[in-house]
Amino acid sequence: MPTFEEITAFITEKPLATAVITLLSLIGLVLAVLVLRVAWRAVSWLFSRYVAPRPVEDVLTIVAASIATGVSAQGMWRFSGDVLGMNGPLRLLLFAFIEVAIITSAVRARRNMRENFSAGIDGIAVWALTCLTAVLSSMDARSLPEAVFRLAAPLVAAWLWERGMAIERHRIRGTGRINWRLTPERLLVRLGLAEVSDRTASEVDAHRRLTRVALAAKRAKALREAGASERKMRAALAKLDKAMDQAVEHTGLAVDPQRQEALLAQIAALYNTSALIDADPRVPWEPEADHHPVPARPALPAALAELVEEEDEDAVVFDTTPQVVSTAERAARMRAAREFWDRQIAKGIVPRTVDIAQEIGIPLPTAREYRALWKLEPQAHALIEALYQQHGIVDTGAFPAIADDGRILAGKP
Repeated sequence: MPTFEEITAFITEKPLATAVITLLSLIGLVLAVLVLRVAWRAVSWLFSRYVAPRPVEDVLTIVAASIATGVSAQGMWRFSGDVLGMNGPLRLLLFAFIEVAIITSAVRARRNMRENFSAGIDGIAVWALTCLTAVLSSMDARSLPEAVFRLAAPLVAAWLWERGMAIERHRIRGTGRINWRLTPERLLVRLGLAEVSDRTASEVDAHRRLTRVALAAKRAKALREAGASERKMRAALAKLDKAMDQAVEHTGLAVDPQRQEALLAQIAALYNTSALIDADPRVPWEPEADHHPVPARPALPAALAELVEEEDEDAVVFDTTPQVVSTAERAARMRAAREFWDRQIAKGIVPRTVDIAQEIGIPLPTAREYRALWKLEPQAHALIEALYQQHGIVDTGAFPAIADDGRILAGKP
C-alpha cells in the first residue's frame, strides 16, 4: 500500500491522471449506491409480496427445504464429477437436474391441489425423485456418517413439503387428519392404566366406591327376592355394609349431596333394569301426532305445465360426441358452471340441467351431476322447497323457478 508521501507526490506530478481517477471513483460510488438502492427495493418488494403474507412456519419450511435441497445438490455435484466424469460447463449445467425436477413436480402438485383437490401423480413424483437423489448422492460418500447425512437431507426436504401440502389440503377440503384406531392412549385405556376423561384420581376413586355400593345393594336385593338362604343373605349384607363404610369414609358420602344423588341414580338404574324390556322409545322419523299430509296440488298454468313436462334429454345442447378434456379444462368448466349457478341463485332462479349445459357447453350428464350436488345447498334447497309448497312441482332437474307474482323465471331453452 503506498504511503501518504507517495500519494502526495503522485498528485503533484500527475494532476490530470489524479482528476480522472477521482472522477471515475465518484461515478463508481454513485453507481454502487444506485445498485444497492435497486437491490434493496427489489428485496423489499419480494419480502412484502411473498414472505410477509405467509405464516412464520411456512417461511421456515421453505428455508429449511432450500438448505436440504442445497445439501442434496452438493452431493449430486460430487457424484457427477467422481462417478460420471463430468467437468467444466457440462458439469455445471447437468449436476442438479433431479433437484430441478423435484421443485417442478412440487410446484405442479401444489397447483393440482388448488385446482383438483389432490396432488395427483406429481405428489408421487416428488417422493420418487427425492429417494433417487438421496441414493445417488449417498453412493459417493466417503464414510458411513456422510452417507446417512446425504440420505437424510433430501428426505427432510420432502417431509417438510408434505407437511405444507397437508396444511393446504386441510384448508381446501376442510378435512382433518386420520384418527388411528390403534394408539398408545387407546391401549392404555384398554388396559385400565389411563382414563378416557380428564377426571382426577379422587373423582375416579369416589365413582368406583359408589358403584361398589350400588352393585352390592342390587346383589342383596336380588338374593332377598329370590328367597336365598340366611348364610347368603348375611354374606351379601356384610359386603354391602363394608362397601358403604368405605364410601362414607373415602368419598364424603354423608355430607356431599352430589355424591348422594349419584349413588341414588346408580341404584335406581340398577333396580329397574328389567324395565328396559318394556321401553317404547320414539323413532326419530316417526310422524308427529298433529302431522297433516300435504294438500292436493293446485292446477298449473298451461305454459308452466309444458315447461315442467319437457325432458332435458329432448333438448339438443351441442354435439353429443364424447369429449376428452384435460384436468385443467375440466376444472375451468366446473368453475364456470359454479359461477353461473351462483348468479342464478342470487336472482332467485334455480337453473335447470339443460340451462347449465347450454351456458357452459358441457354434456348433460356432467351438468346433471353438478346440479344434483349444488341443489342440496341451503339457498337452492329453500327455493326448491318453496316451489314445491306453492305449486306442487317436484324437482326433476327440468322445472323452472317461479317468482312470488307467478312469473316464470327460467324459460324454455
